[in-house]
Amino acid sequence: MVFSSSLFLLYFLPVFLLFYYFADVKYKNYVALVASLFFYGWGAPTFIFIVIGSIIADFYAVKVMHRSVGNKKRLLVAFSVVLNIGMLLYFKYANFFVENFNALIESFGGTPVEWTKVALPIGISFFSFQKMTYAVDVYRKVHKPLKRMSDFALYILMFPQLIAGPIVRFNEIADQLEDRRYNENPDNRLTGFFRFAMGLAKKVLIANVLGEYADSVFAVEPAGMDTATAWVGVIAYAFQIYYDFAGYSDMAIGLGRMIGFDFLENFNNPYISQSITEFWRRWHISLGRWMRDYLYIPLGGNRVSISRLYFNLWLVFLISGFWHGAAWNFVAWGAFHGFFLILDRLFLLKFYKAIGKYPSIVITFIITLVGWVLFRADSLGYALGYIGRMFAFSSGPAIFISQKVWMILAVGAFFGFWGSVGNIEKWQMKLFDKKQEMSTLLIMTGASVLMFIFSLSAITSSGFNPFIYFRF
Repeated sequence: MVFSSSLFLLYFLPVFLLFYYFADVKYKNYVALVASLFFYGWGAPTFIFIVIGSIIADFYAVKVMHRSVGNKKRLLVAFSVVLNIGMLLYFKYANFFVENFNALIESFGGTPVEWTKVALPIGISFFSFQKMTYAVDVYRKVHKPLKRMSDFALYILMFPQLIAGPIVRFNEIADQLEDRRYNENPDNRLTGFFRFAMGLAKKVLIANVLGEYADSVFAVEPAGMDTATAWVGVIAYAFQIYYDFAGYSDMAIGLGRMIGFDFLENFNNPYISQSITEFWRRWHISLGRWMRDYLYIPLGGNRVSISRLYFNLWLVFLISGFWHGAAWNFVAWGAFHGFFLILDRLFLLKFYKAIGKYPSIVITFIITLVGWVLFRADSLGYALGYIGRMFAFSSGPAIFISQKVWMILAVGAFFGFWGSVGNIEKWQMKLFDKKQEMSTLLIMTGASVLMFIFSLSAITSSGFNPFIYFRF
């Protein structure tokens, strides 16, 4: 079940909100937990028991760890981390490792290993990281562990952010899991619904339209397309993945706010970035912060030699790429971004400062587009061929682009870059704030209803509504 489906919008969400709003405060967490279990079980009934088992193991391991000292405490936090990394390695990467091992064996004339492919549990990349933050935050004494396992299960399985993030860190939400009455008010419900409807519109009205065209381009062999088509195809994909992912984050933030939770922002106009370093402060913010605080800093952060610092940066983004998917093109995408982060520190940031704001935005966007080819392609070979076609400057048969695609592409570009002008970015942040004037709330509510209706109409009239996070 996904947010942009009729099943979720017309049945699951209204029923859940009805029960949640009328439940007594002491039962609200249980209502949210039951709804989250149903939500996950609907899409992955086989894996729900594995997830519950790991939640129980983590809860009691961390509970005992909190009362322990010395080696026992270190062993228990290591147990939790190894458990979650082990689950991630097995379910997400076992097929990748076996396939590459078999390819190596066959190249030497050996017999490949027989292997039954492992299915990928929905959302494992996100909830594995959240379970690790719980153990590490308690170990570091950032926050005490939760008293009730049901609250911990809700933290991990909370359906608004379960399948596509943002990655919610335990210390930032722990108090809200136990008491969020101060957040449950009509203003939050209205602004939350506005944020949800806006995210739904991004996903359905922009991302889906551009995604259908991008799919048609990436279905063609690079040798069979001209340079212009290659560029338009990857630009369409760049805006598809932005409005899809940012739209899902908006929906998660909005749903969370409607039931009293404050989730931090996950996207902040990433395409107005003037460097790849800035891009990663604006794109998938929750992942960047997680990688910084739980991987980069433990590796030494900025307190190491220059050569080690560059290696750490590159390693973190190599891991980040691999986290996104079990394929060599994702590894290459991570290495590609890590390479440009190092170049930023070496000389690019000075260069960007010298040439000014808008040329820097253009250059950074082009670098990002090349990276998106690595991310979108089904194989590393295809990605390299596609990038070669982008810079071949050749003519040839072009894939037809409808007037609708051109229009949505223009809308996507406008809202993708408008934050670079004047005070629009500050106004946007103010719009997302919880506290609004009554007149603003009325306008937002009317806009929410219109966006919801238009999005629902698009969903029911179109058969194209992909969920791109199944790859991740």
